[in-house]
Amino acid sequence: MTNKIDYWQNSLATTTQDFLSAFQHLDTEQLYQKPNADTWSIAENIQHLIVINSSYFPIFKKVIEGTYQKPFIGKIGFLNKAIGKMILKSVTPDNPKKIKTIPVWNPAKYHSVKNEDLLKAFEAHQTAFSEWLPQLGPAIEQGQVIQSPANKLIAYPLETALDIITTHERRHLEQAKRVSL
Repeated sequence: MTNKIDYWQNSLATTTQDFLSAFQHLDTEQLYQKPNADTWSIAENIQHLIVINSSYFPIFKKVIEGTYQKPFIGKIGFLNKAIGKMILKSVTPDNPKKIKTIPVWNPAKYHSVKNEDLLKAFEAHQTAFSEWLPQLGPAIEQGQVIQSPANKLIAYPLETALDIITTHERRHLEQAKRVSL
């Protein structure tokens, strides 16, 4: 399990550094510039990642404390694995299909810091996220299933959730890079 945790932590660190390298030279106006009304700005991509990743933190806390109640749908193993694989495939960076986010994960839900501090906030968020991972190790080894923070009728293994999150970050990095071109 240590190897998988190291993998996720390295993925978070690499993605963070890639975001910083690609965008730290931009001013606030450039971070928020949108090529059109249907495309997120670089800042909105970053805000979306903070919003979506943070929505998992209350679940992580309950899992670590041992108070998390597996959702009813979480008892159907083959279904949870299939749903997790389907979601993971949909968020890969090389999937050309545009996916509309659900309202609870919209970047507009982000209200934490001043615009000019967004990259610093993202870096701090990624560090905080990474700190959860070793604590989740025992639950991952036990095959813990969690529900999606956005929909209680969607459940997948915790391990798959972490794969989804780290892969999803790479997708939005690529999306943000396309905006900056």
